[in-house]
Amino acid sequence: MIFETANLEANEIYRLLNGGVTPRPIAWISTLSVDGVANLAPYSFFNVASCNPPILWYSQVNPRTGQDKDTLRNLIETKECVVHIVNTQLLEQMNLSCAALPSEQSEFDFAEIESCPSHGVKPLSVKNSMIRYECHLREVIQLSSLSSGGTVVLLDVKSIYVDDRLWQADTGMIDQQQLDSVGRMGGEFYSFTTGLQALKRP
Repeated sequence: MIFETANLEANEIYRLLNGGVTPRPIAWISTLSVDGVANLAPYSFFNVASCNPPILWYSQVNPRTGQDKDTLRNLIETKECVVHIVNTQLLEQMNLSCAALPSEQSEFDFAEIESCPSHGVKPLSVKNSMIRYECHLREVIQLSSLSSGGTVVLLDVKSIYVDDRLWQADTGMIDQQQLDSVGRMGGEFYSFTTGLQALKRP
């Protein structure tokens, strides 16, 4: 079956992209509003944009309200965030942080997420997250202002926290077997990294 995107509604295109481009890593992003409210929200349109310099990107799918989400608004105003990698231990709390809360209410409080100070930025870190990227805002690229349109955000990585239990000093790599990261699928589904297979590159 072929779907011509010019003949589809935005929600139909969303389901075809969201359900096919899988699994997607999840950026659980904490920011701080100018009023001091700690915000935390997950984004699954997310990945590495560059390693030299180190840059992450995520995309906000524009809400129907036409207003930016708290994460982007806070980033534009304060320029800082922490990107957390979600594992199975944090999955339920991450899902709770998707709730549509008023801007003055913190997802840390709502979902009872334990926080800790970050290393070099003001937004709080999720204490039990085993990998955290502290970032400064680099650039915001609005691809479309329409509902379901995309706003791409580039983030300069300033410091990286890796839990000691994951760090393999002999190889200088993160232990993929212990990472236990969670991926986003379509609909309400998630994928788990419990069946890893290593292949040597040719």
